[in-house]
Amino acid sequence: MILRAHGARPSAPAARSLWYERELGWPTAGSDPVELLTGVAFDVIELPAVAGFAMLRRVPRTGPVAVEGAWMRLLVAPGSSDELPGLLDWLEWGGVALDLGAIGAGGRITAPCPARSWPPPLAAGAPGERCPQEAAVWLRPPDPKGEVEPTLPKAGFGGDGGAPDLVRLVGAAATECHRARLSRARPLPRQRRAGDS
Repeated sequence: MILRAHGARPSAPAARSLWYERELGWPTAGSDPVELLTGVAFDVIELPAVAGFAMLRRVPRTGPVAVEGAWMRLLVAPGSSDELPGLLDWLEWGGVALDLGAIGAGGRITAPCPARSWPPPLAAGAPGERCPQEAAVWLRPPDPKGEVEPTLPKAGFGGDGGAPDLVRLVGAAATECHRARLSRARPLPRQRRAGDS
């Protein structure tokens, strides 16, 4: 006996997975939550959301950007995760503790909930579908009508497709990660440190 009627809508996670695969050509895994596989169509630079928002004010043009909980994820060209350690050394951030990382080949991120502006019926799932507060969401969604890959920051100078090059993006991200770390370490006014009288 078949329980699913012919033409019935797929569940919201299945619809989301189908949308990412069909419209963007991005491979997915899992069903709840749906995950996007990294290292195929894109890599990810990950940093604390506090530092990420400050970075977005300095670098207004980026590729797609998502937030999940306390972390911001910047989509960059495939292979960029391998470049991060060398870039940080070259930019003289190599010896500094930063909350800045990369996810490349073999990695996964939670597929962000589709933006309200996305029209595909498969992306929306059931009418009125809402994402949990802690869910991954797009701040700057990929454009489903255009190719996403040209908009991703990549190694070299003078990025293509309206995105900055990877060097500028990593430099700004490292600076804001360091600033966020310093501001957490700074005592509040009137706060005493151990040994103060």
